Amino acid sequence: MPALVTHLGKYAAEGPHALVFAGLNGQPLRRSNFNKSVDWHAAVDAVGVPGLHLHDLRHTGNMLAAATGASLKDLMTRMDHDSPAAALIYQHASAEADAAIADAINARLTLHFGSSTEDSA
Repeated sequence: MPALVTHLGKYAAEGPHALVFAGLNGQPLRRSNFNKSVDWHAAVDAVGVPGLHLHDLRHTGNMLAAATGASLKDLMTRMDHDSPAAALIYQHASAEADAAIADAINARLTLHFGSSTEDSA
């Protein structure tokens, strides 16, 4: 909260309807003015990730959300997507997910049959 209060005091206009993040002259940030308004290219260069796009952050966040095992409907709501196809873009297959699925299947089989399926092989 202290960082947000400081930010609002320094960058936001007065009043309950002021924008938390505003572009030049207090206007809303738009795709067309974002990079220039926030000096995006210098910022990503400074943190060592030149070429990073703002949408890359959304993509990463949504991939991490999908990796939690959240339902497709939960992901659609979180991402504000109306179609499953749009939300599925962020559900990448991974070796870690495959291993977790295999482990979960093995655990269920072990619970059902009473011994590890690895012991039977």
